[in-house]
Amino acid sequence: MEALSNLQLELLKVYSRPVSEDDLLAIRRFLANYFSEKAMNLADAAWDNNGWTEADSERLMNEHSRKSGND
Repeated sequence: MEALSNLQLELLKVYSRPVSEDDLLAIRRFLANYFSEKAMNLADAAWDNNGWTEADSERLMNEHSRKSGND
C-alpha cells in the first residue's frame, strides 16, 4: 500500500468533518485551477528559457512525437 502524500494528509486534517457537495466541487475546482496555473507557469518558464518562437510553436504542434509499441 502506498503512503499518503503530504497534500492528502493535510486535506485529511483540514476536512476531517463532512463537507457539502457544493463545497467539495468548489475545492476540486480550486485545486484543479491551482495545479493548472502552476503547470502553465512552468511551461512559460521553459518557453522563455529555450527562447522559443511562434515558428517553434507551429513546429512542435505538427511534430509526431509518439513512439509506436514496437520502439
